[in-house]
Amino acid sequence: MESVVAGVIIAVIKILVILGIVLGVGAYLTWVERKVAAHIQRRPGPMVVGWHGLLQPLADGVKLITKEDLFPRYGNKFLYNLAIILALVPATLVFAVVPFGPEFELFGYKIKPILTDVNVALLLVFGLGSLAVYAIAIAGWASNSKYPLIGSMRKAGIIISYEVAITFAVMGPLILAGTLSTYEIVQRQIEQNLWYIWVQPIGFVVFLFSLLAETGRVPFDIQEAEAELVTGFTVEYGGMKFGLFPLVEWYVEVLSLSAIAVVLFFGGWSPINIPFMGFVDPLFFLGPFSPYVWFLLKVTVLFLFILWLHWTLPRYRIDQITEIAWKVMLPLALINIVLTAIIAPVVWR
Repeated sequence: MESVVAGVIIAVIKILVILGIVLGVGAYLTWVERKVAAHIQRRPGPMVVGWHGLLQPLADGVKLITKEDLFPRYGNKFLYNLAIILALVPATLVFAVVPFGPEFELFGYKIKPILTDVNVALLLVFGLGSLAVYAIAIAGWASNSKYPLIGSMRKAGIIISYEVAITFAVMGPLILAGTLSTYEIVQRQIEQNLWYIWVQPIGFVVFLFSLLAETGRVPFDIQEAEAELVTGFTVEYGGMKFGLFPLVEWYVEVLSLSAIAVVLFFGGWSPINIPFMGFVDPLFFLGPFSPYVWFLLKVTVLFLFILWLHWTLPRYRIDQITEIAWKVMLPLALINIVLTAIIAPVVWR
């Protein structure tokens, strides 16, 4: 009985920590992006509200909460609100299968820093990710306006296209690891002395392009093309409801997919890897905290790299985006699977 109670308490603490980190960090990543974009373009960014604008996300939150909640006269209110839930909840649930570090012991209990280590974790990740299509389609339909409907169809087409590519892109690491468990995939890379990025560069490139497309980042942010469709499928949303869509799409989803990319290609919480030789840990002085710092550093670097791309590249047209998905990314992902089947025996050895 005690072990059951302890397990429930540990699970509740994990849930609260993950929700606090994801939603809190997600809000402050708006400030990070504005600062990064500003420095790329040689300007200061937010500077007024708090020191270097550190309180700007709080001010933005207050502004969005206090704005009038408008609703289109002939829209479907139930579906209109359901779209927000379908966007926010699945994107947050992805973090349930993200391993933040190795197992440790606390007060006699062994604790894995992952909410639930299921043996089909990656299936769960892509199952939850595919729900984004429903959120976008419902948001456009429920608004009962031609502009959000057209925007939602364009965005849904992009997500469906790149969902196929990203699914095939992760097949390479899965073949090498021989498991769908995110925790075990990291363990396999540690046991094999190999980050999978060294033997899966094609898979990572396809994954990265698909990540940019699914999260609406440049060069694939066609749904945000203001000159074409005002603000895409969110045009009839206002206040905090409008703010939740970019929060989920640009920050929560980018964070979750960046974390999955770190797990699949960069050895999760493991330190710097020398292929087939071993690991070098310059942060050894941090002791048991070192793995968590490594995981955080990798996710941060990947997130900043995505911001750099976003504020550097031009926007593609809708036909170019879908062509890249079906004629470039998908064939590359299939070629990668064949090459992986050839190199897999070398890795297993």
